[in-house]
Amino acid sequence: MLLVLSTTFYTPILVSSKIDIHNYNKHCASVVPESTPNDVPEFTTIPFAAEQGGYFLGGEDILNHPNSSRNYYPSSSRRELFIHTHSVYSTDADDVYKVEASLILKTSDMLFYMYDDTSPRGPLSFEVEGFWSESTGKLCMVGSGSTSSEEGKHHVLPALLKLDGVRNSSTIRSLAGGTLESLSTAGDSGYFKPISLLTIPQNHYEYTEVGKARDHVCTGGVAVPKSLSLSLKLSTPICYAFSRWDTAYKLEYSSGCNSTSGCNPFGEGAGYLPQIMFLKVIQCLEDTRRLRFQIEFSNSSYADYYYRPFNPNTTLVAEGSWDMSKNQLCVVGCRIFNPANSLKKSRIEDCSVRLSFRFPSVWSIGHTSGTVGHIWSHKRENDPGYFKTIMFRSYENAVVGIPGSKYEYTVVDKARKSCTEKQPRKSKGKRHPDANSNDMRFDMVVRNSKRRRIGWGRSELIAVGDQISRRNDFVISSSSGAAYSPVKGETNSSVPLNISYSMSFPLNEYSSHVEVFSEGIYDAETGKLCMVGCRYLDSNNRTSDNDSLDCKILINVQFPPVDSNDHIQGTIESTGEKNDPLYFEPLSFSAVSYYRQHSRESIWRMDLEIVMSLISNTLVCVFVGCQILYVKKHPAVFPCISLIMLAVLALGCMIPLMLNFEALFVQKDSLATAYRRSGGWVEAHEVIVRVIMMVAFLLQFRLLQLVWCARSADGKQKAFLAAEMRTLYLCLPLYICGGLIAVYVNSRGNKVDEATGYAYSSSYQRSLWADLRSYGGLVLDGFLFPQILLNIFQNSAENALSRFFYLGNTFVRLLPHAYDLYRAHFYVEDFDGSYMYAEPGGDYFSTAWDVIIPLVTLLFAAVIYLQQRLGGRCFMPKRLKETEGYEKVPVASDHA
Repeated sequence: MLLVLSTTFYTPILVSSKIDIHNYNKHCASVVPESTPNDVPEFTTIPFAAEQGGYFLGGEDILNHPNSSRNYYPSSSRRELFIHTHSVYSTDADDVYKVEASLILKTSDMLFYMYDDTSPRGPLSFEVEGFWSESTGKLCMVGSGSTSSEEGKHHVLPALLKLDGVRNSSTIRSLAGGTLESLSTAGDSGYFKPISLLTIPQNHYEYTEVGKARDHVCTGGVAVPKSLSLSLKLSTPICYAFSRWDTAYKLEYSSGCNSTSGCNPFGEGAGYLPQIMFLKVIQCLEDTRRLRFQIEFSNSSYADYYYRPFNPNTTLVAEGSWDMSKNQLCVVGCRIFNPANSLKKSRIEDCSVRLSFRFPSVWSIGHTSGTVGHIWSHKRENDPGYFKTIMFRSYENAVVGIPGSKYEYTVVDKARKSCTEKQPRKSKGKRHPDANSNDMRFDMVVRNSKRRRIGWGRSELIAVGDQISRRNDFVISSSSGAAYSPVKGETNSSVPLNISYSMSFPLNEYSSHVEVFSEGIYDAETGKLCMVGCRYLDSNNRTSDNDSLDCKILINVQFPPVDSNDHIQGTIESTGEKNDPLYFEPLSFSAVSYYRQHSRESIWRMDLEIVMSLISNTLVCVFVGCQILYVKKHPAVFPCISLIMLAVLALGCMIPLMLNFEALFVQKDSLATAYRRSGGWVEAHEVIVRVIMMVAFLLQFRLLQLVWCARSADGKQKAFLAAEMRTLYLCLPLYICGGLIAVYVNSRGNKVDEATGYAYSSSYQRSLWADLRSYGGLVLDGFLFPQILLNIFQNSAENALSRFFYLGNTFVRLLPHAYDLYRAHFYVEDFDGSYMYAEPGGDYFSTAWDVIIPLVTLLFAAVIYLQQRLGGRCFMPKRLKETEGYEKVPVASDHA
């Protein structure tokens, strides 16, 4: 049966074999005896919800190919199971039911391999059926799944599923654990090692903890005045506030919590002090405003919930209820006890953890989280399992859509005093972006005082006036519960507005990103934004009682008019003394604004680059074709053409074809795809570019073949062959040395990154492959160099190369650098995937290189012109010319 998993990314396509129910008595009679089922299924009593989720450990031998050296799904991946109940039948026994279901195993890594033909094609599915005892809570089922080897051989996986703790009702202490075992013997193709399973039942849940007196739940927490938290009106659905996929929270410990002692909710046995808390809603009841949670704690500093393993030892199961008297959600959390590193033996033992969630009604600089709260222990300080109170706030200042928050400015007056320089002149008829529009958000390229790019940065608008910006997040409407976009409406552009931002950027080439919160004023008539920024002194390890800020940062941003082609420009300066440890060199940045005109401009640029690629590749075909016709008309020039030069040109066409061959058949999944779709015809024309490049390669290869065959057919060309070898002996070491230098420069940069621990360097530091590609482009720019050397060694005055060939190809190599100079002046630097022509990773592109390379290339073309008119050594001293002449006399006399 073909099984379709109801999830966005995974669709299992494995077909299981027919279930053999006769094996049931052999394996399950001692667990749940077989009973005679009725013919008609029922729906009043079922062991699970329609889609019961859970987790598993093991399975590497069936999720990965047994004989493969590639470990597709490592043990560090997140492993989830789904049980889909198809049918339930009552039997002649009062409390025994026959169950037919599907068990699906999947890992988070399957997302990355779903398009790999050599990998497993999605989650592994088992079709199982058996019997469930309502009174004992035991479920025993037999069935099978299937998988395929790397060689394509089909393997059936007979399996036995046993679960304990399966009840038709559940509480916070309910867990169902079990195993999936193989019915094959060890060594058979269908054998696999036992897999342990754990599920959190969802059927007929009873809120046993928060159903008690609220004082029992919220006692002991940090007292926060009710007025500082938003109330949750009856018309505002609570489920939307906690059911988002990105509900991650950053933990902030009290001072002295550098170790796990006395601070860790899971004790010293956890092995680390958690940094991020993830909230997963299991159930939400809107009418009673109660929720069930699964709360996981991670050592990572990044919100990578879906790509990390499930660890029961650092997981809480919890239930919560909204307390209107305190405007907060009171939560009881229970630890999962996992004694033997086997999920089937997990149980709930301790429910002394308490949490509170609230939505701040007042935001200020550095306190810009939509959700905050505390975690504390309900035990006494000297009791085992006690830990100090932990504060948490929503990850990366995520905005939760509960309306009513206001922003309170604290350093805006300092910004007004700091922004004393002359304001830009107000231009009539020029309209700058409205403060409440998405045009105020931008990502930026950051440069140091020497105008060298040091990295990328981002900015997020926090507030305009006292209104919190919604940042295009889903926001709950107090009237309908629907989601809506950022605040619309025009502001009074004649009055500068208070405004607040969150910005993240590197301070230098080797530093990690720092997060800066800023307040200032924005003048919509001039597009001028001036702010004072503040950063936490230890932003990577903030504690709840260490809120010291460095507010000696001045940020100026100039927004262009909405109907212009200019870019956002800005500066970031430290106003402290140079001997201050917090001082940093001035930074500048530029950004593409999110105006509609600029989006069209980006599409137009990509279209232009596609056209230029078409023209360049077509010209290459024409110039190579001219050379082919030229050598056929003048066969005497064959010995005078450098094979090394032709090989360089052929490789210059072949390597890009190899790197981009998939573009002919596979749609690229990147940000550039969105631009291509916007352009409409861009993707089709990109394929045409590849086709023309292939034609150019075939012509280059044909020319190389003609020269090689002519050399091989003429056995009297030993002198010319010697000159070619001398050219090779000189070119090859130079090319190798240049490549080694590129490798050395790259490795040196990588060592610096590792030493500084610069985690964000991958966004802009060039990889080794990118450096080698650029060096290859440099070799291709100097394609005439081997021909110049060959002419010198032969002292030839033959017109070996057609003028159309060497001048035309020189023009083709110059054009990208000329365009790059134009692009740098009229366009801001864009993401790499959008470059259709003069790609930075394919050659050296900068202002200096765009001048040096064309000058050297033109010099080479001029040398070839002189050599073909005056001789290969025309520009060398007379003594060297004569030496070559005397060497030729005895050779001629011997042949005579």
